This record gives sequence, structure tokens and C-alpha cells, in this order.
Amino acid sequence: MQNDKQTLDLAQQRKGRLVLILMLTFFVVPLVVVMMMYKFNWMPHSESMGDLVRPARLLNSEPALQEANGQALLGDFWKTRWSIVYVADDCQAACLAKLHDMRQLHASLYKDMPRAQRVLITRTQDIAAIKRDYPDLIVLNQPAEHLAPFTAQFKVAEEDVATSQRLYLVDPLGHFMMSYKSDMPLATVRKDVARLLRFSWAG
Repeated sequence: MQNDKQTLDLAQQRKGRLVLILMLTFFVVPLVVVMMMYKFNWMPHSESMGDLVRPARLLNSEPALQEANGQALLGDFWKTRWSIVYVADDCQAACLAKLHDMRQLHASLYKDMPRAQRVLITRTQDIAAIKRDYPDLIVLNQPAEHLAPFTAQFKVAEEDVATSQRLYLVDPLGHFMMSYKSDMPLATVRKDVARLLRFSWAG
């Protein structure tokens, strides 16, 4: 009887250790891998069609940015979901077309839609029509002098951020890490973003 109890205790201990090891592997290892990737500027080879930012840039939102309704962005705004960002000096025809593409891209993510958000940064003040057509779009339209220090962080290849018509991708750790040229086919961008979400534990 004593031997049976000892055998049972040993089996339970082994099971407990196995569960602990599995939990550590599941939760800790991915976090360590991501931290090492950022620390040593290492990214695995992939078929990404976007322009990878090396090293990824941790966005600085100080002074605090505000949405079009005057509500200040929370400190963790860039650290809750993937952000698909577009910057436009004045949101006219090309900008409106890109907003349509962003909505199509977001909708095509299906079950991963809640993991992403769309953000427009523009100096356009009258955004009533934009919000009517894209009610879920987050619009930051403070005066240009307030937005310029922030949007400068998206500068790629010496382009003018406000006129490049690029799409910018910010990860759920608050890093600007990828951008897509204006002529990149939407289907290609969608494939890239869907792959990132599929293999990412964050967001």
C-alpha cells in the first residue's frame, strides 16, 4: 500500500513538473524570442513584400495626441492592437481611396479584425464625411505643428511622410516595423498582414 502511494505521488509530481514546463514554454519562450529579436535587430527570413524597418522604432507619443473628438489617446494606445496607419497632409481623392483600401484590408482579416485598428493622421479639420463613411476609423487631426514631431517617426527612405501615400504598420508593442509603398497591390498587403497576425502571439 505504501509503495502504491509513493508511486502515485511520484506520478503526480512528474505530471506537475510537465505542466509547469509546458506553461513556461508556451508563455515565456515567445516573449524571450521577441525581446531578443528587437535587442539584436534580428528578423527571420520571410516572404514579406513590405519595407521592414531595421531596427523597429518605438513610437513616442509625447506630447499626448488627441483624436478628432478631442479625447486624448491613452498611454497604451499603440500597445493594444496592430495599427494600420495612413498619413495625409490633406485628405482628398488619393487619401479617400486609401481609406477605402484600408477598410477592405481590415475586413479581409475576418476573425483577426479585433486585433487591428485603422488610424488616419491628417491636418484636415472637416472630417464629418470621413467619419460618416468610416465610423470605426481613428482620426488624429490636430494642427500640423502638433502632429509633425510624431509623424516624422514614420519617415522612410527620405520620403515626405505626409505625401508618400504609404501604409505604415505598428505592432502591439508600439513599434513602427513595416511600411508599404503606395503602388503595392492591396492583395499583397493583405497577405503580408494576415501572415504577421497568424504567427504573432501579440495583439
